[in-house]
Amino acid sequence: MLKFKKALGLSISVAALSVAAGSAMGQAARTDWPAANHDNTSVRYSPLTQINAGNVKNLAVQWTYHIKPADWQGKLIYDESIPIVIGNTIYLGTPYGEVIALNATTGKELWKFRLPNEDVSAKRGIGYWAGGGGIKPQIVFGTGDGFLWELDAATGKPTASFGDGGKIDVKTPEVMNGFKVPYGILSAPTIYKNLIITGAGTGEGPGGSAGGAGPSGDTRAFDARTGKLVWTFHTVPREGEVGYDSWDNPESTIARSGVNVWGYMSVDEKRGILVMPLGAPNNDRVGIDRPGNGLFGSSVVAVDANTGKYLWHFQMVHHDAWDYDAPEAPLLADIKKGGKTIPVVLAMDKAALLFTLDRTTGKPIFPVEERPVPQSDIPGEKMSPTQPFPSKPEPIGQHTVSRDNLYKGDPTLQAYCEKMVDDNKMKLGGPFLPIAKEQYSISPPGPAGGVNFWGGTFDPKNNLFVTNVSNVFQPMRLTQRPDGTWANQGPLAGLRRFGDMDRHLLCGPTPWGELVAVNMDTGDTVYKKSVGVSDMLAPQYQNTGRPTGSGAFTTASGLTFLGGTDDKRFRAFRTTTGEMVWETKIDASIEDSPITYRAADGRQFIAAVATGGGIGTATTAVEGDTLYAWGLPK
Repeated sequence: MLKFKKALGLSISVAALSVAAGSAMGQAARTDWPAANHDNTSVRYSPLTQINAGNVKNLAVQWTYHIKPADWQGKLIYDESIPIVIGNTIYLGTPYGEVIALNATTGKELWKFRLPNEDVSAKRGIGYWAGGGGIKPQIVFGTGDGFLWELDAATGKPTASFGDGGKIDVKTPEVMNGFKVPYGILSAPTIYKNLIITGAGTGEGPGGSAGGAGPSGDTRAFDARTGKLVWTFHTVPREGEVGYDSWDNPESTIARSGVNVWGYMSVDEKRGILVMPLGAPNNDRVGIDRPGNGLFGSSVVAVDANTGKYLWHFQMVHHDAWDYDAPEAPLLADIKKGGKTIPVVLAMDKAALLFTLDRTTGKPIFPVEERPVPQSDIPGEKMSPTQPFPSKPEPIGQHTVSRDNLYKGDPTLQAYCEKMVDDNKMKLGGPFLPIAKEQYSISPPGPAGGVNFWGGTFDPKNNLFVTNVSNVFQPMRLTQRPDGTWANQGPLAGLRRFGDMDRHLLCGPTPWGELVAVNMDTGDTVYKKSVGVSDMLAPQYQNTGRPTGSGAFTTASGLTFLGGTDDKRFRAFRTTTGEMVWETKIDASIEDSPITYRAADGRQFIAAVATGGGIGTATTAVEGDTLYAWGLPK
């Protein structure tokens, strides 16, 4: 029997599971790249070994492809859509409203499908369903205007048997009844058996005078053959469901938007467990109208992938009023502890705290402490008195900013940063400093996150969790609007980063970008390496590290590849030490995570789309449209 305690503590409720033995690494041996994060474990690890530390210096571009259509009249658009590779075919969605198939060895275009509304293209990747029941393999993707599409993988033609001529409208009744907010699918769908599982893009921030009213962020599964709805999981619990009494005012659950999967999900295929990372409730900067811890906001939640039935949850942020979300795909890995192999979920939110949870129960492997945190000065705001902190590992990113540890180095930038803080009387603090009333405050890591939706990678040979970190802070200020509600606004608020945006420079302590590795058997940090250079500074000040807008992957040859830094470099590192062994400069930064695969000619390729743009310093220019494929010479 499931029991839920209102005294949330560590915020765990556990269902007994009858599970099959074995690892969730079912697709790890594949030498192509069949899903956005390689496979449903989301560990972004490839078994390929052809490219290694000894020969990586010989990598060269083998072919390129420009994703901007020849007839495109608008501006270049930044791209976050990770390509996938099935056999010898690369499939990618583009920000120009197209889905494209290419020969993975040569880059030759095989087919192209253009959406009717090219402004609402597939975002952050596409999915692949192997077919069944007389239906051939399919490419599956969602769009920003709320449609789910299927295309024949061989031809690119819409699948007539799926929904209405190849697409279904996934917009919920609340949207169709008139909420003036966006609703769509923001990341690659998760494919499990014959199910297409999708999160929801509900918009964020104030939804009107009610604060957080809007469409629900429910997770849903659709039949891959017909498009019919199979199950729905209520991400904001209904009366009688687990988590309902975590909302102190039951009425605040009604039409509550947010609490949605807008990033990637993971599936333990052998156990049939879907693990979902959920965002904060709306309004995600102030929660006066939603007292209580507010499940399943900023939580990881496990459900039966076949039915959507609740299994367990862990809330990483109580009563989230920082937009800390849980956007990263939970990594499904096996670690060793106490002489036993334990299947775990590695879960992180934007607060850059890594929680290691038993995959079948949700219980922490390393103890979690509820620590006191500051309280809000907004009238009526009831913050949680404590927040959960793992005893191990230590915070992955920077967690404190003060007047004393602002950027030090280039005199002009240093003076700029000190003046910005002093002139605006900024309130600086730690990771759960509430947004202040009528005063700019900074609470690292901030809503851009130390790690964002791209997440980390895991090397199962060495049981190392490896991730890139962006130490990008963001000023926020709550001001009261005429209708009495509060909003984060002001010349330095919104999406503005903490720094000199005209020069793309930051004011927090360096490094602004890092590569971090953690031994997950012990929870100890193995290394933290600065990654990225600020070319706009004098040579003696350039080693600052740079923000990243995409993730990394690891390989069985012991390498970690990372793009994403806004210095337009692509790099390879020794996974065990963080030593950089290869670097190349390209025409723009990589904002979708790179991938690797073995092509038909036997060579290992590495591919990524480089456009620039993205979260970085929020002012990085979009400068390219190139899909690069690197490989060793024939």
